[in-house]
Amino acid sequence: MSKIMVEMSARHVHVTQEALEVLFGKGAELTKKKDLSQPGQFACEEKVKIVGPKGELVASILGPVRKDNQVEVSLTEARKLGIAAPVRESGDVAGTPGCKLIGPAGEIDIDHGVIAAKRHIHLTPETAAEIGVQDKQIVSVAVGGEGRKLVFGDVVVRVSVNFAPAMHIDTDEANAAGIAGTVDGEIIL
Repeated sequence: MSKIMVEMSARHVHVTQEALEVLFGKGAELTKKKDLSQPGQFACEEKVKIVGPKGELVASILGPVRKDNQVEVSLTEARKLGIAAPVRESGDVAGTPGCKLIGPAGEIDIDHGVIAAKRHIHLTPETAAEIGVQDKQIVSVAVGGEGRKLVFGDVVVRVSVNFAPAMHIDTDEANAAGIAGTVDGEIIL
């Protein structure tokens, strides 16, 4: 078994430059609030309202801008919105449901892009080789605090030179394991 930092990834939105300008005005740029664990990724000051058939939520935008709009929510949040969000890897948004995004300068209806992110581990090629795993391999990870220990199955390994080692779970998963902040998990092959 190998240790991996496990952190919760709260609901968030990724937007294209075009969507950013509709939501925040022509020429809008993302304002970095803080760096995230993955190199080049950051939480932004900008927030949008996510609107579904049954409800709405406010979420931060994560930067930098992307080539496709994507809304990541937990399954509990998806139910609150009234959206049947599939569990998918980030970036795999084809055929997913859409929603309305509302910003201070305008709103946009996206016809796809709402997902519950599949739990995953980011690894560099060197770290993956040390652990003995490959890109897209499915592993399990043991985590949890006192009285909430559990093993997450179906964890996809994602390998890239652009990553830093970390496992991401959503708020539902973190709550189930009694995790607040970051904890160490054990990768089980």
